[in-house]
Amino acid sequence: MSNVETVSAEIRCRADERSGQVVEIISPHDVPLGGADAMTVRRTLPRHNRSMIGAWCFVDHYGPHDVSAGGGMDVPPHPHTGLQTVSWLFAGVLEHRDSLGTHAFVRPGEVNLMTGGHGICHSEVTAPGTTILHGVQLWVALPDAHRDAPRDFQHHVPPVVDLDGATARVFLGELAGERSPVRTFSPLLGAELVLAPGTRLTLPVGPGYEHGVLVDTGDVEVTAGADAGAGPPDTAGQRVAAGELGYLASGAASLTLDNPGNDPARVVLIGGAPFDEDIVMWWNFIGRSHEEIAAYREAWQNQSDRFGRVEGYIGGPAWLPAPPLPEGRIKPRARP
Repeated sequence: MSNVETVSAEIRCRADERSGQVVEIISPHDVPLGGADAMTVRRTLPRHNRSMIGAWCFVDHYGPHDVSAGGGMDVPPHPHTGLQTVSWLFAGVLEHRDSLGTHAFVRPGEVNLMTGGHGICHSEVTAPGTTILHGVQLWVALPDAHRDAPRDFQHHVPPVVDLDGATARVFLGELAGERSPVRTFSPLLGAELVLAPGTRLTLPVGPGYEHGVLVDTGDVEVTAGADAGAGPPDTAGQRVAAGELGYLASGAASLTLDNPGNDPARVVLIGGAPFDEDIVMWWNFIGRSHEEIAAYREAWQNQSDRFGRVEGYIGGPAWLPAPPLPEGRIKPRARP
């Protein structure tokens, strides 16, 4: 997925200060994905008070949108550098094409991970027959040693893990005894969890990881624990409402999720080792300096071979031009 804002601010992301075992609430803001008839996504990362969670640097949450009469996703070929994109759907189907030559479909419960280190371009379009589109689009920043990694595309269908009143699909990393085979360049966790009404779920997690709990449906109470066992949480829980992202600093050995409602609750749990490199994000590029970003933009505007070509896209414009660079430089964001 592209960041299609016509005015895109440069963001220098730094390793944020940690906030102990307190659950920090990150509220979303709405971003239109395309023209007037296109759908709107809810963005929780990056925000002014939190740049990253591990290497996760971008979280868009969208739907459920009725796209049967138009207004779905139609993002022309657009570039990426220095990152991996992670697509995860709850409903609907997306058609993906990229300059690696991949033609694939993103379906619910199936993860597609695309690597665009040195440079890649791709398109995403709502597949024919889709009536409801609902899911998340996530970006992972590549560490300096791998930020020029070659183009790659991986697909995986994680099994459903029964957790006694809850289910888990682990699409990245390891959780609840299930390990994803999808390759990443830094320690990461990504999983969908569904909790039945009245369920309390305690999961051992890596204390070296930061975590984020993105609530899709329902309201969930999130608690961090210093003990990885299934005993009572060590601190008071924090309610995370639908659409919000609850952040927990590294140090927790367990997470407890409570669904007090009368309907199932669904969350996406992300995590990773703290990412201690400064990065610059602008539009669809991740780099390390203003000069790098400017060079990436120029290469894309000139249709450089750095990004390759997408074959078979039949939507709107043949490619998505980059917006103008911001005037001046953006200083590193203040730590929260």
